[in-house]
Amino acid sequence: MEHGELGHNSVSLVGRVSGAVAERELPSGDRVATFRLVVPRPDAAAGRATVDTVDVACWSGRTRRVAGRLGEGSVVAVEGALRRRFFTAGAARVSRYEVEAVRVRRVPGGGRGP
Repeated sequence: MEHGELGHNSVSLVGRVSGAVAERELPSGDRVATFRLVVPRPDAAAGRATVDTVDVACWSGRTRRVAGRLGEGSVVAVEGALRRRFFTAGAARVSRYEVEAVRVRRVPGGGRGP
């Protein structure tokens, strides 16, 4: 950590889009595009590869436009910050972590999906 810095929240991931990108309008009028990113995680102890599945939220017009052009299987790089979102599911208050993307780009030669 650099001098004077109290914290840092920066995420950089490269993975494959799993499923369709969903865009929706919230009651506030804001729009968000969301997708799941499957990121390989080598598991040397088990001798096999495992993955992490990470939810990505795109709030800016720019990141929503890029996300809207992604298909299942597209390989992308995502930069952003980790956010914890709270919501109500039934009678319970629950939370989920997601990456709030500030930049999304397709990885050249990484596949385009459908």
